[in-house]
Amino acid sequence: MRSLRHFDLNLLLVFEALMRERHVTRAAEKLHLSQPALSHALKRLREALEDPLFIRTENGMQPTPRAQALQPVVQQALALLREGLAPPAVFVPAKSKRRFTLATTDYFEEVMYPTFLSQLLAYAPGISFSIELITPDVLSEGLEQRHVDMVVGLDSQRTLPSGVIQTPWMDEELVCLAANHNNRVGNTLDIAQFSQELHVELADISGLLPSNIDSCLVRHGLTRRVISKNLNYIAAARVVALTEAIMTLPRQMAERFVAMLPVRLVEPPKELPALNMTLIQHGLYANEPANAWLYEVLTEFAKRFNYQKGTNHQA
Repeated sequence: MRSLRHFDLNLLLVFEALMRERHVTRAAEKLHLSQPALSHALKRLREALEDPLFIRTENGMQPTPRAQALQPVVQQALALLREGLAPPAVFVPAKSKRRFTLATTDYFEEVMYPTFLSQLLAYAPGISFSIELITPDVLSEGLEQRHVDMVVGLDSQRTLPSGVIQTPWMDEELVCLAANHNNRVGNTLDIAQFSQELHVELADISGLLPSNIDSCLVRHGLTRRVISKNLNYIAAARVVALTEAIMTLPRQMAERFVAMLPVRLVEPPKELPALNMTLIQHGLYANEPANAWLYEVLTEFAKRFNYQKGTNHQA
């Protein structure tokens, strides 16, 4: 044999079948080949290995010493190939003790995560999660190095590192929050008045997001004054409750603060974009069974959550 580069590896299956059956017709049947096709393959195998390999005797077809020496090598090689080419092991949530790491927004962690986790634990009691902040390192290195399994809830990004996959997940409308004592603001805001009000907003810890609100205002030749950038929603809402500033945030988060603080909902300018939340993962692991399962359950959760949200709003 001159070189593996010129050797047809399919011939190893022919060799394996002939060693097992010691009969051309039976070997052909096992491989779902015609007898002439298998005989031709055997001829090629003999030429490649420069040995007759099998000789017809009074006791049937017998392997030569060269064939006998090859048998354990071929068996081991085929066993390794079959193992390596087999589909990945099925992920079984009910039996798994896997810990997933999610990088998320405050909105997902506060509004959705408790329900998401409680639903999962009902049929996957051994699974657990770690929650981390979304930082530039998460997208540039954390996903690729698998320090983070998935980024959940980040607003749609225009540019992401190579290999990172972003898919739409859930949309949420934005509303404004104002203090009950704030007489400057009525029940609705047009874009001109919106730009003139004082604002509180959530600080972008990730360093990734140009403010969609500010981008919208710029398109209309407007700007705004932000008097406070806070690290979490509750602190920002408390600032709103004690000042005449307003805050723009997802509706369901705002509704929670209305029940907790002396604040009220205000309809924002119609020009403001919705929050387009996404799931972000690395292409290296997207087909890995555990990650594929996580993506699926998050997607199904979003469908149920949106349905429930729509039902509540209709009520």
